[in-house]
Amino acid sequence: MLIRRLSLHHLRRFAAVDLSPQPGLNLLTGDNGAGKTSVLEALHLMAYGRSFRGRVRDGLVQQDREALEVFVEWDELRGDLPVQRRKAGLRHSGQDWKGRLDGEDVAQIGNLCAALAVVTFEPGSHALVSGGGEPRRRFLDWGLFHVEPDFLSLWRRYSRALKQRNALLKQGGPSRMLDTWDHELSEAGEPLTSRRQHYLERLQDRAVALASELAPQLGITRLDLSPGWRRHELPLADALLLARERDRQAGYTSVGPHRADWSVGFTTIPGRDALSRGQAKLTALACLLAQAEDYAQQRGHWPVIALDDLASELDRTHQARVLNRLLSGPAQIFITATETPTALQERENITRFHVEHGQIMAVP
Repeated sequence: MLIRRLSLHHLRRFAAVDLSPQPGLNLLTGDNGAGKTSVLEALHLMAYGRSFRGRVRDGLVQQDREALEVFVEWDELRGDLPVQRRKAGLRHSGQDWKGRLDGEDVAQIGNLCAALAVVTFEPGSHALVSGGGEPRRRFLDWGLFHVEPDFLSLWRRYSRALKQRNALLKQGGPSRMLDTWDHELSEAGEPLTSRRQHYLERLQDRAVALASELAPQLGITRLDLSPGWRRHELPLADALLLARERDRQAGYTSVGPHRADWSVGFTTIPGRDALSRGQAKLTALACLLAQAEDYAQQRGHWPVIALDDLASELDRTHQARVLNRLLSGPAQIFITATETPTALQERENITRFHVEHGQIMAVP
């Protein structure tokens, strides 16, 4: 996956800018607040439907403008197959959105996000390890969404059933109707959990190997799934039935894949609560890069790698290890920094851009 053109309109500081990235490493430098991160936000928005810094309506649209617009043109390189040129555009007001993919209107934003894959490491990425369960569930589901074509329909089926069951619980609905939605939740939730389990097992081998190379002091040994109910003891249908009266009182469904989580096992660190912020960042980075490598193996081409403010997130030694690993492969990489990171100062073949006063300029 190789981005050839990125256009931004009315996104934070940018009124209108055009960027022509190149294969390999693209380095964006500029002062704090110049807008470097906004470029990566735009890519993330196209790949996830949201910014990694929050919702679109929370400041992503330029002040006094109705909506932002992002346009991306990229090549997909699939082994020996001919290069496929693709295009995607998104107009988003923070409330409403309109998208186009390869010249056709897009009805669901998930279909737009399925086209362009971006793996992002940014200052908040430590929450993947040290935060609550929601970002970890999103991490698993994003990976499955991209490598298993029918996963999205399975996830939507479960989500619809969960919404219906929760509504019945709040309304005090009859048991026969809850039986129907318990069955539907079980029918979707059991295979959804099996997919997550198999995917996490696959990522585990890569994450352990990556961590041993990038941060051997962490001693990562495994990734463990907590499915959201006592799966080793009883089926989901039975767990839902046993929890029904408690759920009636609470007004929501307390067991199931929507309550799932996963954790990282270490040789010497007792758990994520004992991690320093730096250790959490390195652990998250190992998991994210494992996800990128798995995507490349399953899909036959690499996702785009976006690293925001790398120099302040990692020390010089870990920067060098990460960059050596990434630059040994074919991925297109975007890095932001206030100045050229030490680990890149001796490297050639870097495409450089400078961001200043709402403009992005190529540096010879």
